[in-house]
Amino acid sequence: MAIQRMDNVGIVVEDLDAAVAFFTELGMELEGRMPIEGPWAEKCVGIEGMRSEIAMMRIPDAPGRLELAMYHAPKAIVPEPAVYPPNTVGLHRVMFAVDDLQGTLERLRPHGAELVGEVTRFEDSYLLCYLRGPSGIIVALAEQLS
Repeated sequence: MAIQRMDNVGIVVEDLDAAVAFFTELGMELEGRMPIEGPWAEKCVGIEGMRSEIAMMRIPDAPGRLELAMYHAPKAIVPEPAVYPPNTVGLHRVMFAVDDLQGTLERLRPHGAELVGEVTRFEDSYLLCYLRGPSGIIVALAEQLS
């Protein structure tokens, strides 16, 4: 038996509209949006009475999707501290290859993007950075130099 593909990465957010706007500005496209609730969903996620809304984002002309979920019931749990450092167990980041890292950062700043550290250069190969997006999501950007 073999894995066929990785279908998507799911991230719970506090504000679905803000998250969709952020990832749209990054260059993803909204594939669809829909409510998720009912007995099948409750059994799948193990939360009785759950109601959520998801937005499926896709990378144009490439594999890879991001499922953004906002819980209406029960309300999403905000961890303490609300913003974890990048070395927190179980939490890391979603990385995107971009053709213009500085330009991408400038486009994302009005959507709340803040650098976690700074833009760094790895040898003559990449410009790299971590930034925080909506709901504290850590997004890494990589621009290939050579």
